[in-house]
Amino acid sequence: MTEPEFKRPELEDKELIESYFEKCPSRSCERTFVNVYLWSRHYRVKYAVIEDALVFVNEGEELLFAYPAGEPAAVKKALEFLMEYCGEKECPFILYNVTSEMFDQLDGWYPSRFTIEYNRDLADYVYETEKLATLAGKKLHGKRNHINKFKALHPDWTYETLSDDNVEDCFQMALKWRNQNGCEDDPEKNAEMCVTLNSLRLYKELGLKGGVLKAEGRIVAFTVGEPLCSDTFVVHIEKAFPDVEGAYPMINQQFVQHECMDFAYVNREEDTGAEGLRKAKLSYRPAFLEEKGIVKETE
Repeated sequence: MTEPEFKRPELEDKELIESYFEKCPSRSCERTFVNVYLWSRHYRVKYAVIEDALVFVNEGEELLFAYPAGEPAAVKKALEFLMEYCGEKECPFILYNVTSEMFDQLDGWYPSRFTIEYNRDLADYVYETEKLATLAGKKLHGKRNHINKFKALHPDWTYETLSDDNVEDCFQMALKWRNQNGCEDDPEKNAEMCVTLNSLRLYKELGLKGGVLKAEGRIVAFTVGEPLCSDTFVVHIEKAFPDVEGAYPMINQQFVQHECMDFAYVNREEDTGAEGLRKAKLSYRPAFLEEKGIVKETE
């Protein structure tokens, strides 16, 4: 069989990759060009078009493939190609970041042939946009208190949409945040900061929307995201100075109110198993978790 030519995603591949994602909408945060492009530098992810479906490969210790993106008939052909390819390579056929909808499709074609093991650390938190915007109800009372405290401490606060006028100041704020949070000594934190800085540097080329929170004339928080599918907006980046009380809930609410109200849901991505992050994301009461797992052939 023909060896597929996998290549690293580049900016000029944006239109091609997005065209395949549009054929099979998903609420998984991985199914956007921005995520693929920015993180491929860290995770060695490459792509190829196989049987008119988009396929990503992660070339780590094992050969891992993302679930193909495209029309159903093309996806099925691509899966069969990958199974045969793995057979020739004498390596196991493994799919990663597979959602329940993807697995249902796979299981429909090949009943009981595959099993999926979901990883809680990779589940995306998906919220109702209206609830994030209003923070109504007893369960979100604490969030409203933090926001009221922020407004009381910083009566001159302002919100701005990310633009050429403030992106450089966001860049400088991110560098200060990096220095304060020990990113140099933590490979994952450092990788995330590289993604953050690149998302700011390329925000127009990548089609990103951003929000900026200021107090006393300086940036204390910013966030960056994009439309994910017809009913869901995804927030990729959110940074606030931890010593500015209420800055995180404030930028969260302001960004949703200004940039996300055309969407029913907001995906705020996964918690990676970090205890503090999990507690924070759960405290906003997600509508549901978009689960993702590893698929292998049933033994």
